[in-house]
Amino acid sequence: MTNDKPLGSVIQGSLSKGLEVRLHADVSVEDMRVGKFLVVRGVRSHFFCMLTDVSLGTSSGRILSNPPNPSDDFLIAVLAGSSTYGTIELSPMLMLTAEREKQQAIFDPAANGVPDKKLALGNLGSFEAQSGADMELLPVKTIPSHFSQVFDAKESDFRAVFGWEDDPYRRNFAIGKPIDMDVPVCLDLDRFVERSNGVFGKSGTGKSFLTRLVLSGIIRKQAAVNLIFDMHSEYGWEAVSEGKQFSTVKGLRQLFPDKIQIYTLDPESTKRRGVRDAQELFLSFDQIEVEDISLVQRELNLSEASIENAIILRNELGTGWINKLLEMTNEDISMFCEEKRGNKSSIMALQRKLERLNDLKYIRNRCPKNYVTEVLQCLDSGKNVVIEFGSHSDLLSYMLAANVITRRIHASYVKKAEKFLQSKNPCDRPQPLVITIEEAHRFLDPAIVRSTIFGTIAREMRKYFVTLLIVDQRPSGIDGEVMSQVGTRITALLNDDKDIDAIFTGVSGGQSLRSVLSKLDSKQQALVLGHAVPMPVVVQTRPYDEQFYREIGDIDWQEMPDEQVFAEAESAKMDLGF
Repeated sequence: MTNDKPLGSVIQGSLSKGLEVRLHADVSVEDMRVGKFLVVRGVRSHFFCMLTDVSLGTSSGRILSNPPNPSDDFLIAVLAGSSTYGTIELSPMLMLTAEREKQQAIFDPAANGVPDKKLALGNLGSFEAQSGADMELLPVKTIPSHFSQVFDAKESDFRAVFGWEDDPYRRNFAIGKPIDMDVPVCLDLDRFVERSNGVFGKSGTGKSFLTRLVLSGIIRKQAAVNLIFDMHSEYGWEAVSEGKQFSTVKGLRQLFPDKIQIYTLDPESTKRRGVRDAQELFLSFDQIEVEDISLVQRELNLSEASIENAIILRNELGTGWINKLLEMTNEDISMFCEEKRGNKSSIMALQRKLERLNDLKYIRNRCPKNYVTEVLQCLDSGKNVVIEFGSHSDLLSYMLAANVITRRIHASYVKKAEKFLQSKNPCDRPQPLVITIEEAHRFLDPAIVRSTIFGTIAREMRKYFVTLLIVDQRPSGIDGEVMSQVGTRITALLNDDKDIDAIFTGVSGGQSLRSVLSKLDSKQQALVLGHAVPMPVVVQTRPYDEQFYREIGDIDWQEMPDEQVFAEAESAKMDLGF
């Protein structure tokens, strides 16, 4: 546990701009790192804060104009702490008041959340971690008084705020640990799957590893069922790990063999990689609608006139309009335009460019069976589905297939949700579905977001029990309205100012966190903020290695219905006399 020694005193600040703290003479400014988690102990409240800036101060300008000689250790030591000192900027995130603390039961973390029937005695410096089922941390609506002391966060502070992975009342999953302590920082997976979420970071910062971590937690704790569009074949089966020496990491199918089903749009590529028991998946022209063509308009180099004429063709020729168009001769197109007032040159251009779809191996004129229905049945049975693209990793193939499949699965979930709302029978309640997409800005671009199924899902906020996990290196390319609806953002290093601004869209107090995000290490560090964590926190992300494989395998979690979780939490409160 961290030594309980004050680091500094609050000397000024405001609710909107944060707190300024002067470090004590015996505290080195070099020990203060941006993103550090600190606790300010006020007279009546604890304030949980993040360190957002570090600076140097002096009591007199004469020292700056005539600094001591670097070799004069004695004079430097005399000035240190009194005439020269370090200051830090803190952003308060949460608070716990003394009155509330006296009413809370203490939970012993070492006993895996088993209640210890002792009450806090009003001493704010001595509270321990409490059960997430009992404790409520409050938003900050005031600030501590002058000269309130600042302390390093202890393990009990982290547990009080972020909980622990073995909490019997929450589906918590440790995503990493603080940058200066060996204590887990947990995501609340029930809250995580309630909204669409994002994993962001520039290329090479480990977005794929972060995504595997999060997906592993959701699968292990059974918080939702997953549909993963695996653009570069990184999630289902083993993938290459970055580094000087060649190595591979396990895929989700190897970690959870009985909970993952892999479908492939390129069976030959999948077999070459040694993937076992992968199912083939094909799409037919009949399943492609104008909305799908509109999504890949840029990739097919289609004009607006061609899209408008595609609507005319669809209205006149029905669901098989693409097959019929590709079979038309120039004379057939001329006759159609004379009768239906279509534009001949636009339809001919549309026909010519849709010929590219014939080059996609997973497209058939007609499929012998409905493969999307098979995927949906797999999801309904509780199995997570990974769709590999193999050699079809270009944007045209990825965007077209992902949109076609997602649109049909979402339509099915809408019907299920409406049935549940009508019957109110728990047996009719759909299992939450999380859809993972890469290159998300291609689907959620402001120009097309309202015409794609992914834009619809992102704005619905789990209205139909479907949410997104978007993985992207260019969050600035995502529509601002969609970004404001992203519940939890796990962000690795970003350098572009536009991308950093996009991360904090819809986040109050985001300006103070900009410097935190820009100072992250390029590997294995991330800023986590949003719906699934009580406050923003910088974490050293959990390694995705042999130890993680063993830890995932050792966890034994049996799915509990929400009603049972609630009943057991209420029973525990009654035992404590609440």
